[in-house]
Amino acid sequence: MDRRRFLLGSTIAATTGLGLSGCAVRQGFARSGPLPPLDPEIDDLQRRTFQWFVDTTNRANGLTPDRWPTKSFASIAAVGFALTCWPIAVERGWMTRAEARERTLTTARFFHDAPQGPEARGMSGHKGFFYHFLDMETGHRYGTTELSTVDTTLLLGGLLYAARWFDGDHPQEAEIRRLAQAIYERVEWDWAVVRPNRITMGWKPESGFIEADWNVYNEGMLVLLLAMGSPTHPVEAAVWEEWCSVYDESWTDEWGPAHLHFPPLFGHQYSHMFVDFRGIRDAFMRNRQAQIPGFDYFQNSVRAVQAQRKYAIDNPMGWAGYSADVWGLTACDGPGDFKQVIDGRERQFFSYSARGPGDRDDGTIAPTAALGSMPFAPAEVTACMKAMKARYGAALYTEYGFLDSFNPTLTQTDRTLQHGRIVPGIGWVDDDYLGIDQGAIVVQIENHRSDAVWKLMRAEPNLIRGLKAAGFTGGWLDKA
Repeated sequence: MDRRRFLLGSTIAATTGLGLSGCAVRQGFARSGPLPPLDPEIDDLQRRTFQWFVDTTNRANGLTPDRWPTKSFASIAAVGFALTCWPIAVERGWMTRAEARERTLTTARFFHDAPQGPEARGMSGHKGFFYHFLDMETGHRYGTTELSTVDTTLLLGGLLYAARWFDGDHPQEAEIRRLAQAIYERVEWDWAVVRPNRITMGWKPESGFIEADWNVYNEGMLVLLLAMGSPTHPVEAAVWEEWCSVYDESWTDEWGPAHLHFPPLFGHQYSHMFVDFRGIRDAFMRNRQAQIPGFDYFQNSVRAVQAQRKYAIDNPMGWAGYSADVWGLTACDGPGDFKQVIDGRERQFFSYSARGPGDRDDGTIAPTAALGSMPFAPAEVTACMKAMKARYGAALYTEYGFLDSFNPTLTQTDRTLQHGRIVPGIGWVDDDYLGIDQGAIVVQIENHRSDAVWKLMRAEPNLIRGLKAAGFTGGWLDKA
């Protein structure tokens, strides 16, 4: 992979033929006016973060690495996020439509033609699903990784969005639409229902289905919605009823305003990257709205963000750096799995882990936790971005935006670090960027700014079928 230097201003305009402030108008889609203004620092962050996908994605097969610069396998979820980023870049004037079309078609062709089968080696997927991680060059299963239902779903989210955006008469755009639908229709969702009304999280050829299902509130909403919306292998609406049946166990006001709690913030972001939940409600949300006027899944994420910020303010575990302006816990890299005494107190640290209030909180903050929440709390997220950038500077904010994570409490150690380094005066700082964390930043900033992904997905027929099968009504869905 070539690493190209990040360039601003006239150099970008010269290489792309479009100025930074330009707005490419795609065929069949005309804006009612110029893009609304955005804080210049947020704009710069989104542009830098997007460039990571440009410079790391394999142009030969469209695969995006799980992380970089550490040599890595491809993450199919990161591929889905890259597919979502290309149209955003065209709308923003960062990429030509021709390049976005070529990149998207390369990826769609790869996944359409990738080998599928039950064999443990030499395959990219099985039953229409794909393995969580793929070799960056061959595109075959990496190691013993699992066939992942949620990561396949996030890949499909990017493909279905691309199919909506590339709506022109160009034969390559027609091919993108055909391939995206074909890849989606090939997924055998009903095969993945191995326990009553529950979709499994995955499968391995060596051991069979994983003993974990999508049955508690988290990022898996989109899995169920696309499974119910499938025109070829749909699952019964009972899977959504089963999904909602445990909501009361997740309902809490322990860390802030009452909401469906899932500790790491990615659980409140990923399905929302592709689904506009504002004003639409299933049976549970219609019920809850009677108690909390205006409540829906979007407002639930608003409350989850409020709870995380309050947790940082209260800082019950006494970690360094937590405040009203620096906050955000989610799945991210960490220093490593070890204990260390700091200021007379034994502290437990973790490597890559899903962190949240009261759950594996080891003082590690992930910028994507806040920045991927931009639509839910724009003022607070903007303040957080500015505070992190001002406080930690070039040690954290780089040519590709923010490095994945940092920990101001761990300022020295003699332990072996899993990732990153100790930066004097700052603490532990990761040395990688993670594709899924970069993607949430780019896409959610754009959803807040221009409604870009939500707008087209409100007309996506497969998603609409899934939402209606799950019993959603109201708002834009009634008019779909």
